[in-house]
Amino acid sequence: MKKTFYILLILALIITSLFYYENVSFNKYIENPTKNSTMNIPININAPVIARNQMEIEAPIDTVWKVLTDIKGWTNWQKSVSETEVLGKIEEGTQFHWKAGGLAFKSKIHTSKPITEFGWTGTTMGASAIHNWTFTKKDNNTIIVVEESLQGLFPKLFKSYFQKNLDEGVLTNLRELKSYSEMKNK
Repeated sequence: MKKTFYILLILALIITSLFYYENVSFNKYIENPTKNSTMNIPININAPVIARNQMEIEAPIDTVWKVLTDIKGWTNWQKSVSETEVLGKIEEGTQFHWKAGGLAFKSKIHTSKPITEFGWTGTTMGASAIHNWTFTKKDNNTIIVVEESLQGLFPKLFKSYFQKNLDEGVLTNLRELKSYSEMKNK
């Protein structure tokens, strides 16, 4: 009985240490990111999971910007988002909490350049993300590019599972943003 207890205790310490290490690694990156874009915190190109996609939206850039940056309104157009709480104005440094797909996230806006760039960092149990959106005007439409890096213990251990889910999630976000922005434009 004692032996089992000590084995479980050692496993718990190892797992706790791995979670701590991954969290420290993420925090070090966001404090001193690689500057390979105009975002204040570009995605981590060394993260185990990265997704990128883009879509043309038949709505003016200011409409798409308002839809995406209205975090309190995410529940109106993102099916997986069930709750949002913004702790201040929508600007760099503002924190917000949200729930999606049964998980709770703590996020912080790192880039807010009106109608050009919007990005945030986010954490949940065992994973940390950098999520960046870029807006480009094309006639009366908007080209939206989204990229996200995901790191942490779970994305590292279950890379293919997280890669598949992130690729699908980014595409779903784009489709839902497109649909809602185009509906708002009519």
